[in-house]
Amino acid sequence: MKELDHVALRDPLISTENGDDKLEDVSKCFGCREPLANYTHFSPYRGFNLHEKCAEIPFKLNHVCHRKHPLILQFNSERLSCKICQVTRRRGFVYGCSSCKFVIHIECLSPSPIIKDEGHQHPFSLLLRQVPFICDACGTEGNHVAYTCGTCNIIVHKNCISLPHIIKSKWHDHRLLHKYFHHIEDFRVLYCIICHDEVNTEHGSYYCSKCNFIFHVKCVMKDEALYEIVENEDDESPNESASSITKVLQRNDAGEATVIEHFKHSHHLMLSDGVGEYDNKCCDGCLLPIVASFYYCTQCDFFLHKDCVELPKVKHVWHHRCGPPLILTSNEVFLCVKCDCFSNAFAYKCEECEDYTCLRCIIALTPGVARTCLGHKHPLLFFFEYRGRCVACGDDNIKGLFRCKDCDFSLHHKCYSLPIISQHKSEEHLLSLAYNDDNSYSESHFCDVCEERRDPKLSFYHCATCDTSAHVNCVLGEHPFIKLGSIVEVQEDTHEHPLTVVKKIYYYPNCSGCGKPCLDLALECTGCNFIVHARCPSDSED
Repeated sequence: MKELDHVALRDPLISTENGDDKLEDVSKCFGCREPLANYTHFSPYRGFNLHEKCAEIPFKLNHVCHRKHPLILQFNSERLSCKICQVTRRRGFVYGCSSCKFVIHIECLSPSPIIKDEGHQHPFSLLLRQVPFICDACGTEGNHVAYTCGTCNIIVHKNCISLPHIIKSKWHDHRLLHKYFHHIEDFRVLYCIICHDEVNTEHGSYYCSKCNFIFHVKCVMKDEALYEIVENEDDESPNESASSITKVLQRNDAGEATVIEHFKHSHHLMLSDGVGEYDNKCCDGCLLPIVASFYYCTQCDFFLHKDCVELPKVKHVWHHRCGPPLILTSNEVFLCVKCDCFSNAFAYKCEECEDYTCLRCIIALTPGVARTCLGHKHPLLFFFEYRGRCVACGDDNIKGLFRCKDCDFSLHHKCYSLPIISQHKSEEHLLSLAYNDDNSYSESHFCDVCEERRDPKLSFYHCATCDTSAHVNCVLGEHPFIKLGSIVEVQEDTHEHPLTVVKKIYYYPNCSGCGKPCLDLALECTGCNFIVHARCPSDSED
């Protein structure tokens, strides 16, 4: 510590005005982390580059926020957060008390007595205090330095004075508004959609006025890459108006759209609740079985779950880091970046990195209220930072799981999105997905498709009528989310005509792209005698 004191006193000062060669590798002052060029001199010493003003600051001082001991100029080696601004920095000097774990940034020594902000109609006044307080803007604890508005009777952190009033977050489709206090009856649930802990409505939070969802400030503002500030609240967000339903032709008494036009289909679609009539059909959006309300086409074999119809044309998602929103697309064979499954159903595509995310993963990973799960009596919530074991597939150390708060039950999002019913050519009845085989008779723990042993603790498909069971992969096959016979569009440099999705079983022609035999999934143009692997790049030549 004394060495630091002496460095500032004895080192020669070098001018920044004459373009000295030593400035080439210098950018910021080691003390305050501001650009060196903002001031006249700096002092190099063993990698330390200091402004003249930072070289002359006192080694020890007393501060009103910590009267027990003097504060010493030092490195923040323990990475403690500043008691004034709550920010933790990796580099630079702080004034600190090692025994009390107390540090203050150099620039935070003298906080402004009055702060005015455009987002609040009254000025905030500085209040130095030794006892903790709960910030009325973000709902978290603060110490030592607070700002108060006497007119509104609120107390906040310094940084929370400038919290944006409106943000657009990748965690939600609609804009989120900040408010200091809420009425409990305004919300369906009082749990943060991100962390699932309760939100105290007596303190500040972000909320959606359309969905009545609520978010902790610390959760929705944690990652700057996942939100943007809305400067003008009158500007309409294009994402919020980009509905996939281009026209509603008819509504029922409850206000539901019963006949619609959808931008991905050329015919009118009709709403139906007749789930049992279409046991062997699947949704063309997600390729999962029809088990809930759906829209169907009376002129062709086309079905869409109601949830899939209501997805927007463009969508921001928290699990994709690129800036632009994802675009809803169809009629393409793609590999989903979240579940690693091939599909030719609907997907959201990133125009920047060209990654695809299937609708099953988009829906499963969309934050919301608790989800129901077949075979489990309690609701499930998705915890995106939790690591653990999936009870369905047995994979361990998975980050991000659907979890039950009441018992030790966790599901990977891939397993959560599996079809709850499926069909296999060896079984005349529909098979239901199950998560635990209670049958203690060991001879029953075999797969009736491959006749190999299966783990009774993992998920499986079961027919209660025939008392048959099978591995999930044996029932679904290698490409369960590919609709054979469908037509897909490809880039012109791949082929000039649309291609048909096929699966070669007995005849294996050579791929027009890589020259190797097409042993399984392929794209074919029968008129041109052209075929390529589904995995081959789009620049294959015919």
